[in-house]
Amino acid sequence: METTLKEYTVREICDGFQYSDIDGKGLYGLCGQLTIQPEYQRNYLYSDNKGEREVAVIDSVLKKYPLGLIYFNQLDDGRLEVLDGQQRITSLGRFVTKKFSVPYGGHMCKIHALPEDKQELVWNTKILVYICKGTKSEIKEWFQTINIAGIRLNEQEKLNAVFSGNFVTAAKAVFSNKGDSNVQKWSAYISGNVNRQDYLAAALDWVSHGHTEDYMQEHKDIGNCDEMKRHFDDIIEWIERTFDGEPTPEMCGQEWGRLYDLYGKRPLNHVEISAKVRELYEDSYVYSKRGIYEYVLGGCVDTKLLNIRIFDDATKKTVYARQTSEAQAEHKSNCPHCVLENQANKSRIWKINEMDADHVSAWSKGGATTIENCQMLCKTHNRMKGNR
Repeated sequence: METTLKEYTVREICDGFQYSDIDGKGLYGLCGQLTIQPEYQRNYLYSDNKGEREVAVIDSVLKKYPLGLIYFNQLDDGRLEVLDGQQRITSLGRFVTKKFSVPYGGHMCKIHALPEDKQELVWNTKILVYICKGTKSEIKEWFQTINIAGIRLNEQEKLNAVFSGNFVTAAKAVFSNKGDSNVQKWSAYISGNVNRQDYLAAALDWVSHGHTEDYMQEHKDIGNCDEMKRHFDDIIEWIERTFDGEPTPEMCGQEWGRLYDLYGKRPLNHVEISAKVRELYEDSYVYSKRGIYEYVLGGCVDTKLLNIRIFDDATKKTVYARQTSEAQAEHKSNCPHCVLENQANKSRIWKINEMDADHVSAWSKGGATTIENCQMLCKTHNRMKGNR
């Protein structure tokens, strides 16, 4: 890969600067010759967190601090695109086009409200740029190794770079658009940040059934993401149709794609399911509220998903002492299941560390985790009981 060092002023780089509020990205600079955010780039992040980072860029300029090297990629037709530095360039472009204010002299000022010498300082600040020229694979490989403004690329951003093309362009327009009114609805079920490609990552995981890279490679040159959007919408509608009422915090970040694959084609009674979810959600014995949804969809069988509250040590010791005392008086085993079987352990007195606490009436059938519903079983019989 060949590199050439060149110097530009902010005025030159931001000549013809355009910013899309809908897409949340800088578009063009250098009088249309520079693409600021190619599709393999991450979304603009500096406007997040009250814009503190984009303000910091302008503050550095006003204090004459260096902004660091920036890298452009030169295309075969001579046009340029930003490889490293798009966050800083977009911050500069947004400021000189009056998109945000910075603190100066005790006030919040846009560029035209600064003293003239400070305005000129911004416009004439020089930026060092390495212009790189190489094969597409060389550029993509280099792009994946760098950090942008100290924020390491996450996995989906790397995949966008590797498989950039028509499909990624179309997919980002749908799933990386923070201005889309659907994002708020989706946020009830998908965790993360739309700007960091987390919603796109979820959509890809769902449609590919966990094989995102294969799917992106196969669809790289397709100019739409219609199949993925239909599948995504089907899952969102299935969730809303299956679980009545307002979404709970525990619904966010569930493996909805996998759950849809398992249960989405089965007939489900949304009234019964929703009632069971509410019942379990209010049950103080259920430690894992997140596991409720998969537990109910699976027919209320796998209680491990709920992390049911176990009997405490004091309860175990009390029940053990009672069972053992009664067993010794009657010359039988302190494990009630051993007593029922014609074997060598019918009269065995087990030590407490050889026994487990168990619900007499199963929790799944309404049995409470109380001392009245506790019995001590030898470990062998407790495992056998748990497997039935």
